[in-house]
Amino acid sequence: MRKMLAQFRDDDSGAAMVEYSILIGIIAAASIVTVIAIGAWVNGSFSNLCNSLQGVTGVEDCTVAVAPPA
Repeated sequence: MRKMLAQFRDDDSGAAMVEYSILIGIIAAASIVTVIAIGAWVNGSFSNLCNSLQGVTGVEDCTVAVAPPA
């Protein structure tokens, strides 16, 4: 019985799995935050471009006109 308890106490294979799971969670969260930040930056850049082009071209609306399917 003591031998089995000692093996259970000294077994750290589950700890490595938990550490890798935490690491994957941190990487996933950082990736999501990065994608959101880049998306906001791209949106701001296109808004600035649209505002700049409105003054030059006289176009009032910056929405994309999509042609209906033929």
